[in-house]
Amino acid sequence: MKRYVYINDDDLSQDLYCDNRISNRKYTLLNFLPKNLWEQFSRFMNQYFLLIACLQLWPLITPVNPVTTWGPLIFIFALSAAKEAWDDYNRYLLDKQANEKEVWVVKQGVKKLVQAQDIHVGNIVWLRENDEVPCDLVLLGTSDLQGVCYVETATLDGETDLKTRVIPSACAGIASELLHKIKGVTECPNPDKDIRRFDANLRLFPPFIDNDLCPLTINNTLLQSCYLRNTGWACGVAVYTGNETKLGMSRGVPEPKLTAVDTMIDRLMGAIFLFQLVVVIVLGTAGNVWKETKAHKLWYVLYPNKGPWYELLVIPLRFELLCSIMIPISIKVSLDLVKSLYAKFIDWDQEMHDHETSTAPHATNTAISEDLGQVEYILTDKTGTLTENRMIFRRCCINGILYGNESGDALKDPLLLHAVASNSPDVIQFLMVMAICNTVIPIKSQNGAITYKAQSQDEDALVHAAAHLHMALINKSGNILEINLNGTVIPYEILDTLEFTSDRKRMSVVVKNCQNGKIILLSKGADEAILPYVCSGQQIRAFVEAVEQYAQLGLRTLCLAWRELNEDEYQEWSSMFKEAKTTMVDREWRLADVCQRLERDLEILGITAIEDRLQDGVPETIETLRKAGINFWMLTGDKQNTAIQIARSCNFISPEPKGQLLLINGKTEDEVSRSLERVLLTMRITTSEPKDVAFVVDGWALEIVLKYYREAFTELAILSRTAICCRVTPSQKAQLVKLLKSSGYRTLAIGDGGNDVRMIQQANVGVGIRGREGLQAARAADYSIEFRFLKRLILVHGRYSYNRTAFLSQYSFYKSLKICFIQILFSFISGVSGTSLFNSVSLMAYNVFYTSVPVLVSVLDKDLSGITVMQHPQILFYCQAGRLLNPSTFAGWFGRSLFHALVVFLVTIHAYAYEKSEMEELSMVALSGSIWLQAFVVTLETNSFTALQHLAIWGNLATFYVINLIVSALPSSGMYTIMFRLCRQPSYWITMFLTVAVGMGPVLALKYFRYTYRPSAINILQQAERMGGPILSLGNMDPQPRSLGEDVAPLSATQPKNCNPVYEPLLSDSPTATKRTIGSKSPFEFFQPSSSRLSSSAYTRNSKNNGVVQAVKQLQQNHV
Repeated sequence: MKRYVYINDDDLSQDLYCDNRISNRKYTLLNFLPKNLWEQFSRFMNQYFLLIACLQLWPLITPVNPVTTWGPLIFIFALSAAKEAWDDYNRYLLDKQANEKEVWVVKQGVKKLVQAQDIHVGNIVWLRENDEVPCDLVLLGTSDLQGVCYVETATLDGETDLKTRVIPSACAGIASELLHKIKGVTECPNPDKDIRRFDANLRLFPPFIDNDLCPLTINNTLLQSCYLRNTGWACGVAVYTGNETKLGMSRGVPEPKLTAVDTMIDRLMGAIFLFQLVVVIVLGTAGNVWKETKAHKLWYVLYPNKGPWYELLVIPLRFELLCSIMIPISIKVSLDLVKSLYAKFIDWDQEMHDHETSTAPHATNTAISEDLGQVEYILTDKTGTLTENRMIFRRCCINGILYGNESGDALKDPLLLHAVASNSPDVIQFLMVMAICNTVIPIKSQNGAITYKAQSQDEDALVHAAAHLHMALINKSGNILEINLNGTVIPYEILDTLEFTSDRKRMSVVVKNCQNGKIILLSKGADEAILPYVCSGQQIRAFVEAVEQYAQLGLRTLCLAWRELNEDEYQEWSSMFKEAKTTMVDREWRLADVCQRLERDLEILGITAIEDRLQDGVPETIETLRKAGINFWMLTGDKQNTAIQIARSCNFISPEPKGQLLLINGKTEDEVSRSLERVLLTMRITTSEPKDVAFVVDGWALEIVLKYYREAFTELAILSRTAICCRVTPSQKAQLVKLLKSSGYRTLAIGDGGNDVRMIQQANVGVGIRGREGLQAARAADYSIEFRFLKRLILVHGRYSYNRTAFLSQYSFYKSLKICFIQILFSFISGVSGTSLFNSVSLMAYNVFYTSVPVLVSVLDKDLSGITVMQHPQILFYCQAGRLLNPSTFAGWFGRSLFHALVVFLVTIHAYAYEKSEMEELSMVALSGSIWLQAFVVTLETNSFTALQHLAIWGNLATFYVINLIVSALPSSGMYTIMFRLCRQPSYWITMFLTVAVGMGPVLALKYFRYTYRPSAINILQQAERMGGPILSLGNMDPQPRSLGEDVAPLSATQPKNCNPVYEPLLSDSPTATKRTIGSKSPFEFFQPSSSRLSSSAYTRNSKNNGVVQAVKQLQQNHV
């Protein structure tokens, strides 16, 4: 589909397309309430709570006041709605600011100052320097005589370097005073969100006549939200406005990421719901039986002889309402609150600030901090992530001669300097390609100094190196550029530019020497994109060897080539190129085909080698995270040898000869099949360390593997803990992340460029680096940090977040189950009638105030100091395996809630169930016992105390008595004088003491036994911290590899089963605890016993000595 934009025609532009009003609002005043309620009640748990609240409006069945449910429900929904309204209001303010910004627009042939929202398609918009572009424009004119302007696109794509935009050739030569009278039509595609592509055509009307269609590309456009820089003025015609701009089409709410903890909580809620249904059915049936058999014999029970048709439903529904508090209504709000605090802790962490660049860490996603502690695979980009992306020209090979090998710096090589001084033809041609074949913009300052603006760091390094060797690019104005060679200025005319694409992997320019009239094709690109197209008579062996040598040194290589064209050949090709540029169908494919026709019979001039140094702390970070059991995959677009050398230098894989690399390569399906089968066989039987064996695959082979052998490759991914994927595209990066996620792993993707965005968004956790490629990756990521801070982000913040969330969620279930079990126990002495022991106010206060405040300060709890965690990264295995939150640990909390409910109920009944006791007294004693127990439970589970935590725990307990004493002083409260009488009775305080002693005694005994006789690695580290002595070595706790069977299956073997977690209770933290299994006989083990380290033959892959057990025994001997 196409649209036709008539330039400067107000009549046609008013009604065909939308105006430029921007609206990012989600709601309006009229639809906010119904739309927000619909969104909230689309969730199952909210529907459940609404049903419970509605049932409580039925007086016959409700055991408590409906306020106990309606109050918290309305509060939570109102809180959520208020947050949505606030966010939408902020979006409205931003929209209003953008819509009311004033811009110059041509209306009826006259420039007028109007609001941005009044711009229509076809209007001519005038911009001044530093103005923001209000909509998508096709450039018509600029203050530059050559029709060039410079734009900053950082707000659009995150790239900070200036980009060049040029007017269409049809507009060249039109005087600035005539631009507001221009007429014509633009044929362009319907709105889309591709900010890197715009395939359109332009035709001008008389008197501005251009005989042919003029092709338009993205280089002829100014997109919304960009800024005009270093240009006096520019004007353009609006082609897309409002929410139909490319930026507007790209806007949208990203798909929310669900953490493993959230998934587990949802499963536990489902289990509780099923348990609740069973309890309701059993107790409802028992209540009806008791009513029919016993109730009518008791004079004080006022059941009617014959009830309505729904009589059998009354008691079950009453128990449903009584048991509805098993699922805490506030758990989601509490988790959202503490998760927001986790994100702020990351933002406030001074140890993760980069003081050199004054860059602070930033958490964009506040909902997934606990997933950081469960990461198992890190998939990382190379350039700009592991390396600095600060390119330095180091070596080169020109006509078979190597420069810079001795000194390590070709720019200081005497042989090269002498060749430049003597105007060696080969060297001069080589430097000419370096200086001309690029998109670099030279900018001359007032003092005459020239600086370069480059979109690629490689191009920047090449142009600077050429300038250092006296081949300086000094001016680029329109299609004319000037080169200064040893003081002589040589002008060139750029006839055509064959832009770089990820498919072609090369860039070319066709230039004309203005002095001698020669037409030359200059090309640069990857070796595999240049060497196959050399002329038949040239020997390329020396160049191939140079590429291999430089790659072995970890240098980035580019091949430079050229070819002289005759006039007839160029004119014939130029007509095909122009036709391809104006087509509206498959333009990109047709352009690539036409470019291929010209980029042939090339003469190789030489090879450049550029160094990209490692970032600070990369090897140490990778080594530390490997000890934590995290696996690493490198996904890069660079060539294979360069990626391997960088991998060795950054501790990704072991150096030779220890490190083994298993190559998956080939150009055909059969070659790749044999290679994959060979690697898979080796991985099944290898006994090497994780860092000592890795598979290497390039983008071509990966494409075949993912298409035809996905199951076998999935098996390889499960077996391998290190991989290097070279020459991969952005979509392939995302596919690899998705493959690991589908196998049940938690993944983290980290990158710095726009080509990493899809990978970052696909991963469970996305980390962006604010690098030299811009902010696009950082803006799309969940977290923005430097790579060296990754270990602190995962080991400290991720681990703390997981531990705290695990405790908070299970404690929320515990306190709700405990009070519910007390209600159920009370029903056994109240005729199984569903009568509530507690009044409505007490129940609501219990959930909202008495038990919530102490646990919220658990966000400050630290079981170990950050220093200890960083020194012993192995303990992250507890988080990766889900050891603190799983069905077994929940069963422990479930049992604790049932036990504490029994203690509270039995102690209270035996102490106060006599004839003179009032129901309110019994209720208050049971409630007091529950509050005392929860205070001691929180105290017992807290590892590090601060003044705020003490205040929250004990201050909350004191507040409980203050509030109830005040309520007891009110005659109309229904609790008049109750608390005063209880506090004066010694029996009350003895009851509280007995409740705490009986309830906490077994828990303390079990904890002491575990801490003393079966300590975990964390217990050992905690004791060492408290004693202030040296921390014993915990050894390695690396998980054993996933065994997929001893028999080697053929390549067509079925896909291995996904890894499923094996859960163990928190209080049975044994050294032989399993992590994950595949099949029934291949458990991952936390601590795997092995023979002495002195025996290398007993050294098995991924299987370490049982360091924790040894440390425990040593600690016990020290005690003795």
